[in-house]
Amino acid sequence: MTDESLVLIVGGLAVFAGAVVQGSVGFGLGLVAAPVIALLDPGLMPGAVQVVNMTMPLFTLAVEWRRADWRGVGFAFLARVPGSVVGAVIVVYVSVYTLGVFVGIMVLVAVALTARAVHVPRNRATIAAAGFVSGITGTATGIGGPPIALVYQDAKGPQIRATLAMFFFLSAAQTLVVLALIDRLPARALVVGVSLIVPMAAGFAVSGPVRRYVDAGKVRLAVLVVATASAVLLIAQSLAL
Repeated sequence: MTDESLVLIVGGLAVFAGAVVQGSVGFGLGLVAAPVIALLDPGLMPGAVQVVNMTMPLFTLAVEWRRADWRGVGFAFLARVPGSVVGAVIVVYVSVYTLGVFVGIMVLVAVALTARAVHVPRNRATIAAAGFVSGITGTATGIGGPPIALVYQDAKGPQIRATLAMFFFLSAAQTLVVLALIDRLPARALVVGVSLIVPMAAGFAVSGPVRRYVDAGKVRLAVLVVATASAVLLIAQSLAL
C-alpha cells in the first residue's frame, strides 16, 4: 500500500468520524482529522484539512442557515483576520508543536472553568476574543473550533451548528488564502483535501441521529466533551511529532 493510499484510507476514516461529530455538535472535524493526517503526512497540513473545513459547513448551512447568529459571526470573523496573521507567522517562524501544547492546555483550563458553572458571557468582546484565538490556532494547527464553541455552549443546538458553520466556512477560505500567500499550500494538499470531501459528505449524512440526540438537552455537555477531546488530541499530536 502506497503512502498516498494510506492517507486516503486512514485519513478518510478520520474525516468521516470527524464529520459525524461536527454534523451533530457543530465542530470537531478538525480535532479528529488533523492529528491523524498530520501523523500520516505532515506535509499535507494544515492545507488538506482546511479544504474539508471549508466544504463541510456548506452541508450544515444548507439545512440550518436561518439559525445562525450573523452578528456574532461578523465580530468573530473580523477578529479572526489579525489572528490568522499571527498564525501564519507561527507557521513560518515558530514551532507549531509548542503552540499546540500551549493551546491544548488553555482549552482544558477553559473547559474546567466552564464545567464548574463559570458563566462565559456571550458579547462582542468575548466573541471577538474567541475569533482572534481561533484565527491563530486554526491557521497554525487546523483546529480552531473550541474557542468559538465554548462561547456559544449555552445556545441551542441548531444555533451553535449554523453559527459555527458560517464562521468555519469564512475562516477556512481565509486560511487557504493566507497559506497560499506564504507558500505553505502545496498542490498535493489541495488534491488530497478534495479527495477527502467524499468521506466527509458520508459522515455528515449519518450524523442525523446523533444530532437529534444532542439537541435533546445535551448540547452543552457535548460541546465540553468535544472541546476536551480536541485539546487532548492537539497536545498528543504536538508531543508526538
